[in-house]
Amino acid sequence: MTLTLNQFLFLVLTLAAIVAVVFLVMLLVQLRRTAAEAQKAVAEFRELAQSLHTLQASVQNRVDDVGRIIDASKKAAGLVSQAGQFLSSRAFKPASKIWPILIPVAGFLFRRWKSRKEEKNVGE
Repeated sequence: MTLTLNQFLFLVLTLAAIVAVVFLVMLLVQLRRTAAEAQKAVAEFRELAQSLHTLQASVQNRVDDVGRIIDASKKAAGLVSQAGQFLSSRAFKPASKIWPILIPVAGFLFRRWKSRKEEKNVGE
């Protein structure tokens, strides 16, 4: 039994239609899987974005705290500088006239104190 041209073309077109429908069904199934994975990824992305927002707020609070600490450090450094300037201008410069006398006396007193301390340790 031979096929006529019309029967052959009908058979080829039917086969092509079946292949196209199978391919379309497989494509739709894959699209459905991809859409489900995309929904999971979007949910995970939202969770990560929320976590990042919380982390950003925490870092911002820490940065604000560091800013306050730096301001306090600047004030403390200014006060130390003022104290140093006061000591150098009001205490050390006027006392520099008596340093040549004060240093040898302090050394003598320290040596006596040290020798007394050694004598007490030897006796024990």
